[in-house]
Amino acid sequence: MALPRPPWAPVEGDDVTEAALRRAPVDRGSDGESVIEISGLTKRFPDVTALDGVSLTVRRGSVVGLLGHNGAGKTTILRHLAGLLAPSGGTVRVFGRDPLEHGTWVRRRIGMLPGTSILDQRLTARENLRFAAELFDLPATGLEDRIAAVLGTLGLGDRLDEKVSGYSAGMRQRATLAKVLLTDPELLLLDEPSTALDPVAQQELRALIRRASHDEGRTVVICTHDLAEAAALCDDVVILAHGRIVAEGNPAELAAQAGTAGVEIELAPRDEQAALAATAGRGEVVLEGPGRVRLADVARADIPAVLRDLVAAGVDVYAVRPRAGTLEDLYLTLHAGPARGTEES
Repeated sequence: MALPRPPWAPVEGDDVTEAALRRAPVDRGSDGESVIEISGLTKRFPDVTALDGVSLTVRRGSVVGLLGHNGAGKTTILRHLAGLLAPSGGTVRVFGRDPLEHGTWVRRRIGMLPGTSILDQRLTARENLRFAAELFDLPATGLEDRIAAVLGTLGLGDRLDEKVSGYSAGMRQRATLAKVLLTDPELLLLDEPSTALDPVAQQELRALIRRASHDEGRTVVICTHDLAEAAALCDDVVILAHGRIVAEGNPAELAAQAGTAGVEIELAPRDEQAALAATAGRGEVVLEGPGRVRLADVARADIPAVLRDLVAAGVDVYAVRPRAGTLEDLYLTLHAGPARGTEES
Protein backbone atom coordinates (compact mmCIF):
# COMPACT_ATOMS: atom_id res chain seq x y z
CA MET A 1 0.00 0.00 0.00
CA ALA A 2 1.41 3.39 -1.00
CA LEU A 3 1.78 6.11 1.58
CA PRO A 4 -0.88 8.82 1.02
CA ARG A 5 0.11 12.47 0.69
CA PRO A 6 -0.56 14.66 3.75
CA PRO A 7 -3.58 16.96 3.77
CA TRP A 8 -1.79 20.19 4.63
CA ALA A 9 0.02 21.02 1.37
CA PRO A 10 -1.05 24.51 0.20
CA VAL A 11 -3.45 24.74 -2.73
CA GLU A 12 -3.05 27.27 -5.55
CA GLY A 13 -5.20 30.33 -4.79
CA ASP A 14 -5.12 29.84 -1.02
CA ASP A 15 -3.84 32.55 1.29
CA VAL A 16 -0.70 30.59 2.18
CA THR A 17 1.35 31.53 5.24
CA GLU A 18 5.14 31.31 5.37
CA ALA A 19 4.83 28.47 7.89
CA ALA A 20 2.65 26.53 5.45
CA LEU A 21 5.15 27.09 2.65
CA ARG A 22 7.90 25.69 4.85
CA ARG A 23 5.78 22.60 5.37
CA ALA A 24 4.93 22.20 1.70
CA PRO A 25 6.60 19.35 -0.23
CA VAL A 26 9.34 20.34 -2.64
CA ASP A 27 8.36 20.29 -6.31
CA ARG A 28 9.52 16.82 -7.31
CA GLY A 29 10.58 17.97 -10.76
CA SER A 30 12.12 15.47 -13.17
CA ASP A 31 14.20 12.42 -12.42
CA GLY A 32 17.24 13.85 -14.16
CA GLU A 33 17.61 16.72 -11.70
CA SER A 34 20.19 16.59 -8.92
CA VAL A 35 18.96 16.55 -5.34
CA ILE A 36 22.40 16.10 -3.74
CA GLU A 37 25.67 17.59 -4.94
CA ILE A 38 28.80 16.92 -2.90
CA SER A 39 32.15 18.22 -4.10
CA GLY A 40 35.51 17.50 -2.45
CA LEU A 41 33.93 16.87 0.94
CA THR A 42 36.51 16.42 3.69
CA LYS A 43 35.87 15.94 7.39
CA ARG A 44 38.67 15.77 9.93
CA PHE A 45 38.22 14.87 13.56
CA PRO A 46 41.10 15.23 16.06
CA ASP A 47 42.19 11.61 15.67
CA VAL A 48 40.93 10.59 12.24
CA THR A 49 40.03 11.86 8.77
CA ALA A 50 36.49 10.51 8.30
CA LEU A 51 36.02 11.83 4.75
CA ASP A 52 38.79 12.64 2.29
CA GLY A 53 37.73 14.50 -0.86
CA VAL A 54 34.39 12.79 -1.50
CA SER A 55 32.42 13.97 -4.55
CA LEU A 56 28.96 12.60 -5.27
CA THR A 57 25.83 13.54 -7.21
CA VAL A 58 22.44 11.95 -6.52
CA ARG A 59 19.66 12.41 -9.03
CA ARG A 60 16.04 12.96 -8.07
CA GLY A 61 13.94 9.83 -7.56
CA SER A 62 16.88 7.41 -7.30
CA VAL A 63 17.92 5.00 -4.55
CA VAL A 64 21.63 5.25 -3.77
CA GLY A 65 23.41 2.86 -1.42
CA LEU A 66 26.48 3.79 0.62
CA LEU A 67 28.55 0.66 1.30
CA GLY A 68 31.65 0.19 3.42
CA HIS A 69 33.06 -1.10 6.68
CA ASN A 70 32.45 0.72 9.94
CA GLY A 71 34.58 3.85 9.81
CA ALA A 72 34.37 4.14 6.02
CA GLY A 73 32.47 7.46 6.24
CA LYS A 74 28.89 6.46 5.40
CA THR A 75 27.14 7.96 8.43
CA THR A 76 29.38 11.02 8.30
CA ILE A 77 28.05 11.75 4.80
CA LEU A 78 24.44 11.52 6.04
CA ARG A 79 25.18 13.91 8.90
CA HIS A 80 26.61 16.46 6.49
CA LEU A 81 23.52 16.17 4.26
CA ALA A 82 21.31 16.84 7.29
CA GLY A 83 23.39 19.85 8.34
CA LEU A 84 24.53 18.19 11.56
CA LEU A 85 28.24 18.48 10.77
CA ALA A 86 30.32 21.28 9.26
CA PRO A 87 32.76 20.21 6.52
CA SER A 88 36.48 20.65 7.04
CA GLY A 89 36.67 21.21 3.30
CA GLY A 90 34.54 20.99 0.17
CA THR A 91 30.86 21.77 -0.35
CA VAL A 92 27.51 20.07 0.25
CA ARG A 93 24.27 21.09 -1.46
CA VAL A 94 20.83 19.59 -0.86
CA PHE A 95 18.08 20.85 -3.19
CA GLY A 96 20.67 23.43 -4.24
CA ARG A 97 21.15 24.82 -0.73
CA ASP A 98 23.82 24.59 1.95
CA PRO A 99 22.43 22.42 4.80
CA LEU A 100 24.28 24.55 7.35
CA GLU A 101 23.26 27.95 6.03
CA HIS A 102 19.68 26.86 5.28
CA GLY A 103 19.36 24.15 7.92
CA THR A 104 15.69 24.65 8.80
CA TRP A 105 14.63 24.77 5.15
CA VAL A 106 16.59 21.62 4.28
CA ARG A 107 15.59 19.60 7.34
CA ARG A 108 11.90 20.22 6.68
CA ARG A 109 12.38 18.41 3.38
CA ILE A 110 14.36 15.40 4.55
CA GLY A 111 13.58 12.43 6.75
CA MET A 112 16.58 10.93 8.52
CA LEU A 113 16.55 7.49 10.10
CA PRO A 114 19.63 7.36 12.36
CA GLY A 115 21.39 4.26 13.55
CA THR A 116 20.07 4.83 17.08
CA SER A 117 16.48 5.00 18.32
CA ILE A 118 14.57 8.29 18.12
CA LEU A 119 11.53 6.98 19.98
CA ASP A 120 10.46 7.72 23.55
CA GLN A 121 9.93 4.26 25.02
CA ARG A 122 7.44 5.63 27.58
CA LEU A 123 5.03 6.81 24.88
CA THR A 124 2.81 4.98 22.44
CA ALA A 125 3.57 5.02 18.71
CA ARG A 126 0.74 7.52 18.19
CA GLU A 127 2.11 9.79 20.95
CA ASN A 128 5.62 9.62 19.48
CA LEU A 129 4.31 10.79 16.13
CA ARG A 130 2.22 13.53 17.73
CA PHE A 131 5.34 14.82 19.45
CA ALA A 132 7.20 14.82 16.13
CA ALA A 133 4.31 16.75 14.56
CA GLU A 134 4.63 19.44 17.23
CA LEU A 135 8.37 19.77 16.58
CA PHE A 136 7.72 20.26 12.87
CA ASP A 137 4.78 22.61 13.47
CA LEU A 138 2.39 20.43 11.48
CA PRO A 139 -1.25 21.59 11.54
CA ALA A 140 -3.82 19.71 13.59
CA THR A 141 -6.17 19.39 10.61
CA GLY A 142 -5.91 15.85 9.28
CA LEU A 143 -3.01 15.01 11.59
CA GLU A 144 -4.62 12.03 13.34
CA ASP A 145 -5.57 10.50 10.01
CA ARG A 146 -2.04 11.04 8.76
CA ILE A 147 -0.55 9.33 11.84
CA ALA A 148 -2.88 6.36 11.47
CA ALA A 149 -2.12 6.09 7.74
CA VAL A 150 1.66 6.13 8.20
CA LEU A 151 1.61 3.57 11.02
CA GLY A 152 -0.88 1.44 9.11
CA THR A 153 1.32 1.43 6.01
CA LEU A 154 4.12 -0.01 8.14
CA GLY A 155 1.94 -2.70 9.69
CA LEU A 156 1.37 -1.03 13.06
CA GLY A 157 -2.23 0.06 12.56
CA ASP A 158 -3.53 -2.22 15.30
CA ARG A 159 -0.68 -1.41 17.72
CA LEU A 160 -0.46 2.38 17.51
CA ASP A 161 -1.82 2.93 21.04
CA GLU A 162 0.57 0.51 22.72
CA LYS A 163 3.70 1.79 24.45
CA VAL A 164 6.81 1.44 22.36
CA SER A 165 8.60 -0.25 25.28
CA GLY A 166 6.47 -3.33 24.62
CA TYR A 167 7.38 -3.51 20.93
CA SER A 168 9.78 -6.01 19.45
CA ALA A 169 13.01 -4.65 17.93
CA GLY A 170 11.53 -4.90 14.45
CA MET A 171 8.34 -3.09 15.47
CA ARG A 172 10.38 -0.28 17.03
CA GLN A 173 12.34 0.07 13.79
CA ARG A 174 9.09 0.34 11.82
CA ALA A 175 7.70 2.89 14.28
CA THR A 176 10.90 4.89 13.91
CA LEU A 177 10.52 4.83 10.15
CA ALA A 178 6.90 5.97 10.54
CA LYS A 179 8.15 8.96 12.52
CA VAL A 180 10.57 9.76 9.70
CA LEU A 181 7.84 9.51 7.03
CA LEU A 182 5.27 11.56 8.94
CA THR A 183 6.28 14.88 7.38
CA ASP A 184 6.19 13.50 3.82
CA PRO A 185 9.94 14.07 3.24
CA GLU A 186 11.25 14.54 -0.28
CA LEU A 187 14.65 13.04 0.61
CA LEU A 188 15.09 9.98 2.84
CA LEU A 189 18.43 9.38 4.60
CA LEU A 190 18.34 5.86 6.02
CA ASP A 191 21.13 4.47 8.20
CA GLU A 192 20.89 0.65 8.33
CA PRO A 193 17.06 0.66 8.06
CA SER A 194 16.67 -3.13 7.97
CA THR A 195 18.47 -3.66 11.27
CA ALA A 196 16.48 -5.97 13.60
CA LEU A 197 13.85 -6.68 10.95
CA ASP A 198 12.81 -10.25 10.21
CA PRO A 199 12.96 -11.45 6.56
CA VAL A 200 9.29 -10.65 5.93
CA ALA A 201 9.63 -7.15 7.41
CA GLN A 202 12.82 -6.60 5.38
CA GLN A 203 10.96 -7.49 2.19
CA GLU A 204 8.14 -5.10 3.11
CA LEU A 205 10.64 -2.33 3.85
CA ARG A 206 12.33 -2.81 0.49
CA ALA A 207 8.95 -2.64 -1.24
CA LEU A 208 8.18 0.58 0.64
CA ILE A 209 11.50 2.13 -0.43
CA ARG A 210 10.90 1.14 -4.06
CA ARG A 211 7.45 2.74 -3.98
CA ALA A 212 8.81 5.87 -2.31
CA SER A 213 11.37 6.23 -5.10
CA HIS A 214 9.86 4.84 -8.29
CA ASP A 215 6.17 5.64 -7.68
CA GLU A 216 6.28 8.72 -5.45
CA GLY A 217 9.44 10.39 -6.79
CA ARG A 218 11.32 10.55 -3.50
CA THR A 219 15.09 10.31 -3.36
CA VAL A 220 16.64 7.75 -1.01
CA VAL A 221 20.19 7.45 0.33
CA ILE A 222 20.69 4.29 2.32
CA CYS A 223 23.68 3.10 4.37
CA THR A 224 23.81 -0.67 4.53
CA HIS A 225 26.12 -3.61 5.19
CA ASP A 226 23.73 -5.92 3.34
CA LEU A 227 25.27 -6.28 -0.12
CA ALA A 228 22.40 -8.41 -1.42
CA GLU A 229 19.97 -5.71 -0.31
CA ALA A 230 22.02 -3.03 -2.07
CA ALA A 231 22.19 -5.07 -5.28
CA ALA A 232 18.43 -5.68 -5.28
CA LEU A 233 17.26 -2.24 -4.15
CA CYS A 234 19.66 0.47 -5.29
CA ASP A 235 19.88 2.21 -8.65
CA ASP A 236 23.49 3.11 -7.84
CA VAL A 237 25.92 2.16 -5.09
CA VAL A 238 28.95 3.97 -3.71
CA ILE A 239 31.63 1.88 -2.04
CA LEU A 240 33.71 3.73 0.54
CA ALA A 241 36.97 2.78 2.22
CA HIS A 242 38.81 4.94 4.75
CA GLY A 243 36.82 8.04 3.84
CA ARG A 244 37.29 7.77 0.07
CA ILE A 245 35.12 6.49 -2.77
CA VAL A 246 36.75 3.39 -4.25
CA ALA A 247 33.95 2.40 -6.65
CA GLU A 248 30.54 3.69 -7.72
CA GLY A 249 27.91 2.89 -10.30
CA ASN A 250 25.04 0.58 -11.13
CA PRO A 251 25.19 -2.61 -8.98
CA ALA A 252 25.04 -4.94 -11.98
CA GLU A 253 27.79 -3.07 -13.81
CA LEU A 254 30.00 -3.08 -10.72
CA ALA A 255 29.39 -6.80 -10.22
CA ALA A 256 30.50 -7.39 -13.81
CA GLN A 257 33.85 -5.78 -12.95
CA ALA A 258 34.46 -8.68 -10.57
CA GLY A 259 34.48 -11.02 -13.59
CA THR A 260 33.65 -14.67 -13.09
CA ALA A 261 33.96 -16.37 -9.75
CA GLY A 262 34.72 -19.87 -10.97
CA VAL A 263 32.34 -22.67 -11.78
CA GLU A 264 29.80 -24.61 -9.72
CA ILE A 265 29.44 -28.32 -10.44
CA GLU A 266 26.46 -30.41 -9.39
CA LEU A 267 27.26 -34.08 -8.91
CA ALA A 268 26.18 -37.19 -7.03
CA PRO A 269 26.82 -36.68 -3.28
CA ARG A 270 28.64 -40.03 -3.16
CA ASP A 271 31.21 -38.62 -5.62
CA GLU A 272 32.15 -35.51 -3.60
CA GLN A 273 35.50 -36.82 -2.36
CA ALA A 274 36.41 -38.18 -5.79
CA ALA A 275 35.61 -34.77 -7.29
CA LEU A 276 37.76 -32.98 -4.72
CA ALA A 277 40.65 -35.32 -5.48
CA ALA A 278 40.26 -34.92 -9.27
CA THR A 279 40.29 -31.10 -9.07
CA ALA A 280 42.91 -30.74 -6.33
CA GLY A 281 45.41 -29.02 -8.61
CA ARG A 282 43.04 -26.31 -9.84
CA GLY A 283 43.27 -23.73 -7.07
CA GLU A 284 40.64 -23.19 -4.41
CA VAL A 285 37.98 -25.90 -4.33
CA VAL A 286 34.94 -25.34 -2.09
CA LEU A 287 32.32 -27.91 -1.07
CA GLU A 288 29.23 -25.67 -0.98
CA GLY A 289 26.65 -28.27 -0.03
CA PRO A 290 25.50 -31.83 -0.66
CA GLY A 291 26.46 -32.63 -4.24
CA ARG A 292 27.75 -29.11 -5.02
CA VAL A 293 31.41 -28.26 -5.57
CA ARG A 294 32.70 -24.82 -6.58
CA LEU A 295 36.07 -24.28 -8.22
CA ALA A 296 36.80 -20.65 -7.42
CA ASP A 297 39.80 -20.16 -9.72
CA VAL A 298 38.66 -21.90 -12.91
CA ALA A 299 38.16 -19.75 -16.01
CA ARG A 300 35.37 -20.51 -18.45
CA ALA A 301 37.85 -21.75 -21.06
CA ASP A 302 39.15 -24.42 -18.63
CA ILE A 303 35.75 -25.98 -17.92
CA PRO A 304 36.02 -28.73 -20.61
CA ALA A 305 39.33 -29.93 -19.14
CA VAL A 306 37.77 -30.00 -15.65
CA LEU A 307 34.89 -32.12 -16.92
CA ARG A 308 37.29 -34.56 -18.59
CA ASP A 309 39.16 -34.97 -15.29
CA LEU A 310 35.91 -35.60 -13.42
CA VAL A 311 34.66 -38.15 -15.95
CA ALA A 312 38.02 -39.94 -15.88
CA ALA A 313 37.70 -40.16 -12.09
CA GLY A 314 34.29 -41.81 -12.44
CA VAL A 315 32.31 -38.80 -11.16
CA ASP A 316 28.70 -38.48 -12.31
CA VAL A 317 28.23 -34.80 -13.30
CA TYR A 318 24.64 -33.50 -13.44
CA ALA A 319 25.18 -29.80 -14.15
CA VAL A 320 27.90 -27.19 -14.68
CA ARG A 321 27.23 -23.51 -13.98
CA PRO A 322 29.78 -20.75 -14.51
CA ARG A 323 29.33 -18.41 -11.55
CA ALA A 324 29.19 -14.74 -12.46
CA GLY A 325 30.85 -12.19 -10.21
CA THR A 326 28.66 -10.43 -7.65
CA LEU A 327 28.69 -7.10 -5.87
CA GLU A 328 29.98 -8.98 -2.84
CA ASP A 329 32.93 -10.32 -4.86
CA LEU A 330 33.90 -6.80 -5.94
CA TYR A 331 33.40 -5.44 -2.42
CA LEU A 332 35.66 -8.09 -0.88
CA THR A 333 38.28 -7.52 -3.58
CA LEU A 334 38.30 -3.78 -2.94
CA HIS A 335 38.57 -4.35 0.82
CA ALA A 336 41.36 -6.92 0.68
CA GLY A 337 43.93 -6.20 3.36
CA PRO A 338 43.15 -4.38 6.64
CA ALA A 339 39.46 -4.96 7.16
CA ARG A 340 38.29 -2.04 9.24
CA GLY A 341 39.10 1.52 10.03
CA THR A 342 38.27 3.50 13.13
CA GLU A 343 34.62 3.60 14.15
CA GLU A 344 32.92 6.73 12.81
CA SER A 345 32.96 9.63 15.23
